[in-house]
Formats: sequence, structure tokens, C-alpha cells
Amino acid sequence: MNTITRSTDPFTARFGIASPRTLQAETAGISWSEFLERYSPTSGPMRLREWSVSPGIAGMRSYDGILDIDGRVAAFSTAATGPIAALTTFLHEAGHGVEILAFHQRPVAEGTATFVHCEHDGRRHWAIAISDSPTDSALRAIIAGANILSAKGR
Repeated sequence: MNTITRSTDPFTARFGIASPRTLQAETAGISWSEFLERYSPTSGPMRLREWSVSPGIAGMRSYDGILDIDGRVAAFSTAATGPIAALTTFLHEAGHGVEILAFHQRPVAEGTATFVHCEHDGRRHWAIAISDSPTDSALRAIIAGANILSAKGR
């Protein structure tokens, strides 16, 4: 017996691959545009304006970045094992720390989709970004999560 199941999750419906299970339950029945509006905002108080990495020592790398936070430009520099650790350090130092509770990446036609489940001050929310680079996708998803949680806290 063949059964055909139709996904009500907009990511799965669009790309044919599953989003994280807990996100599927949250997004069941919403449109793709509503999904993007809720989980991949293109505006908010934080923007990553510049980003660079250079070799470090003892397995670390040196990360430099410029964040635009509520129209205020702030430069950051840190040693970290990877870009996600560096960006979460930048956000923490700027007073907008987020904890990454879950991290998933999926290959899609446009490159990589990154899903992050973020927490700040007890509030939790999923965020997603799609980019041709896995690193860029991850950084954009974290910024989206920080922006969503910032808006929820206001």
C-alpha cells in the first residue's frame, strides 16, 4: 500500500528536506513568506557589517568584526575556535548575548540553510538563514536570532 504524505512545514514543502523536528511543529500550516518573516527577518537592531579571520595560535583564530547595533557602530576582536564562537562573543560583549541551543545545516539549491534555536533571558526562538556559504549562512542565522529575541524583549 502506497501512502502519500504532504508536509505542512513550509521549508520541507519548498525544498523537499526536513527542517528540525521541533521547528516543523511550530511552522505547520504557515506560508513560505510568513515563515521567512517569522524566522528570517531582514531587519532588526543588529547587523554584521564586516567580518574577517586570521590565523591565531594554539588552535584559535583571530576574528575581527563590526556590528551595527541600533545605528551605533561597534568594532570587536576576539580569539575563538570558530566563527560561531566569535560572533556569539561579539554579541555578548555588545549586551545582546544569545545561547545557541540547537544548530542544524541542510544543503539546499541556493547553498546552505542554517537553523539555530537561540535563547536570551529565558526567551527562545528559531531563526534561519540561507546563503551560498555555510559560514555566512550560520552567521546570518545567529544575527536573525539575536534580532528576533531583541524584538521579543521590547
